Amino acid sequence: MTPATGAGPVEERLRRLEDVEEIRRLDAVYCRLLDDGDWPALVDLFTADGVFDGLSRVAGRADLLTFFSGLATGGLTAFWHHVSNLEVEVSGDAATVRSLLWQPCVVEGVPHVAAGRYADELVRTAAGWRYRVKRVRFSYWAPLTVGWDQHRFSLEAARAAAVPRGVHP
Repeated sequence: MTPATGAGPVEERLRRLEDVEEIRRLDAVYCRLLDDGDWPALVDLFTADGVFDGLSRVAGRADLLTFFSGLATGGLTAFWHHVSNLEVEVSGDAATVRSLLWQPCVVEGVPHVAAGRYADELVRTAAGWRYRVKRVRFSYWAPLTVGWDQHRFSLEAARAAAVPRGVHP
């Protein structure tokens, strides 16, 4: 189309850039709300039937709220999520995001460090982009006194390490 119509490739590229920026901001807000413990606002970043798939798999805002608000009582008393290397793919009103996670945290008073990968599915809603699925797979979750290189493990081992601490609902 010609520039006079206002619907040419420039507008499409601009829309894509705006979408990517909004999605990057959504990930940053997710990390801040999670680290600050603002559970209701965090859960609002998901669709009504949204899924968190990590150490546990929970779906729907009510269960998400229960899961996230239970982290501290499960022994995970502090955490700082650092997400990087976002690869955002937008296709109409759907998007996928792959990113890396590095997370210093405190588990039952012991400093730990965790790292993993996110693979997220998002949809555009009237309220903006929202998570349909937020999936994390940990590469390691280790006490700092031992070192991360001694504790690389699978999701099953990560889940087994977390369950006694009550992180798994």
